[in-house]
Amino acid sequence: MAFRGLSQFVDFLEKNSELIRIAAFVNPELEITEITDRFSKQPGGGKALLFENTGTSFPILINALGSEKRMAMAFGRENLSSVEEEIMSLFKRLTSPKASLWDKLKMLPNLKEVASWMPVKSRGTGTGKCQEVVMKDPDLSQLPILKCWPADGGRFITLPSVHTVDPETGIPNVGMYRMQVFGKNLTGMHWHRHKTGAAHFEKYKALGKRMPVSVTLGGDPSYIYAATAPMPENMDEYLLAGFLRKKKVRLVKCLTNDLYIPEDVDFVIEGYVDPQEELIWEGPFGDHTGFYSLADWFPKFHVTCITHRRDAVYPATVVGIPPMEDAWIGKATERIFLSPIRLTMIPELTDMNLPFAGVAHNISIVKIKKTFPGQAVKVMHALWGAGQMMFNKILIVVDDQIGDRYQDTRLKDTRQEDFQEIRNPSKSEIENPRPTERKTNRDVERNLQSFGRAKSGIINVHDYTVLSDIFLENFEPGYSLHYSRGPLDILDHSSNAYAFGSKLGIDLTRPFPEEIRSGKTTTPGISTNPTVLNVLTIPNVTGFETLLENHHLPVLLLTILKDQTYTRNLLERELAELAGIEHFKAVFLFDDGAGFNDLFTLVWLLGGNLEPDRDIKVVHTPVNTSFILVDATIKTPQHDNFPRDWPNVVTMDESTIAAIDRKWPAFGLGPVISSPSLKFKTLVKGQEAIRNH
Repeated sequence: MAFRGLSQFVDFLEKNSELIRIAAFVNPELEITEITDRFSKQPGGGKALLFENTGTSFPILINALGSEKRMAMAFGRENLSSVEEEIMSLFKRLTSPKASLWDKLKMLPNLKEVASWMPVKSRGTGTGKCQEVVMKDPDLSQLPILKCWPADGGRFITLPSVHTVDPETGIPNVGMYRMQVFGKNLTGMHWHRHKTGAAHFEKYKALGKRMPVSVTLGGDPSYIYAATAPMPENMDEYLLAGFLRKKKVRLVKCLTNDLYIPEDVDFVIEGYVDPQEELIWEGPFGDHTGFYSLADWFPKFHVTCITHRRDAVYPATVVGIPPMEDAWIGKATERIFLSPIRLTMIPELTDMNLPFAGVAHNISIVKIKKTFPGQAVKVMHALWGAGQMMFNKILIVVDDQIGDRYQDTRLKDTRQEDFQEIRNPSKSEIENPRPTERKTNRDVERNLQSFGRAKSGIINVHDYTVLSDIFLENFEPGYSLHYSRGPLDILDHSSNAYAFGSKLGIDLTRPFPEEIRSGKTTTPGISTNPTVLNVLTIPNVTGFETLLENHHLPVLLLTILKDQTYTRNLLERELAELAGIEHFKAVFLFDDGAGFNDLFTLVWLLGGNLEPDRDIKVVHTPVNTSFILVDATIKTPQHDNFPRDWPNVVTMDESTIAAIDRKWPAFGLGPVISSPSLKFKTLVKGQEAIRNH
């Protein structure tokens, strides 16, 4: 269905019990963020929030797309899978071979259907709902623009649809780039070097011309989504919006430039960027990576006009440590763009998963129908060359269908007993370790083989217990790890070079005979007799946990105190000699203060802090086994020769947390929800955006 403005979407959400109204005044500076963060991290994404008293004439709608249900509602669907099925059906109808003239004629209704979604320009100027009120002296302070996090450089427009036109081809583009407010009619324009808006900017710069830019806020929520979508170059974002809402988007000309925008959006901010003008120092900003993106030079955007609907609702979002609203927008992209990727580029691709902890770019999981050796590596490179997937850092590939070992409860029960045997030692056990006893490698191999020969089944890449079993059976350092280098998101803080670094593909498909390397080390055992890991005797190790008992993974987690005595080389040598280490396939290093009771947070830290070719090493043990050592710690100049500033983790300041706790009963929000920031405070050093080492 199509929504005519956010006020209609608000009514729809409220009717379906998906919205909470907050009548009391809440300060757009920090306080709205703190409340939103508490809701967005609730199971399923929490509720949408409408802040009615913002100190301005306009309410703020936030977390509106912050659940899978509300994403589907925004598109007028029961679920996101139905969008995926519609796209698959449409592609098949339009691209299938036509044997006869009659078959070709039968395609005409489909072409008419596509044409009905094409955006159309309205005649005349000033005729849109979005132009009902014209702010003759444009003043951004009249809008309830948020300051989201304590170390942010100022207030930011966080959900803008930025309209530009290619000066050479006349083809329009809509992108979403945050905008820091510097004055009543001046903002920054934070388009990354890889984005279409930045490409248009460079063309205007070469031509020596001023660049018209118009920014819209609100309207049908499909407009908001379309601005974030990884559309192919020169493909109109409003065609996607028309498909999603099953109604064409009507465009109206702006008042002070020649750009066209949807006539029913809530706000329009018109203006220009002058490529000949000096850039402005923009940022920092608490970003969707969960870390601050640090300040840098970006173009200035000059506001020439602001118009809005009479019933305008200001849309905003808050990003930070996942999961937040942007995670659900990313989930929609995962479902919507799977079919086009499969049908146009990678036919063997059958499903994909962009985990929330991977913050869109850091971690992706895909499954394929594998029919020849090297196919998983072929898929890795194809995806790393596909649009915004070029920013991906860790790509895991699994089979579409393998032995259904996950339903063999007898083996799972046996393995559960074995996992009890590697555990956290007592103090007496550390001081007086018992001799290590273990099953032979032949016993282990036999157990693995029988475990993998159960009846066949389809792999679910969204089920992490299934993926852990695949890792257990198929991971082998010499076979599974594939490195590459390429562009990274400019928000990636872990690479030695800005916006460029290494990528890791992990092949967890079953190898063909041609793929098995000679001289591979023995597979670590999945069962052991009583073994005590004396990890705490290793210098600088402050804590450890295994994932054997609860998660069925031969993985060891360590926390490390990186003081003046720490070196990773020494730690590697000590771990290689550790009794019992041969039973593990991977050892992960985290900073002292990272808790082991939250695997989601550990995976988020892993994706954020990792430069694969620098931070992953295969370590060989004296008993002819090997494990991978993965360094997910914060990198410093003194310990890691790291050449860049490292950003702080994004958390709320204590005074705002306390203020919201105190005011909570007045908001009518039910029982107090604890601040999510509290559990991340041990990862924060200093009060600024740049981490104080």
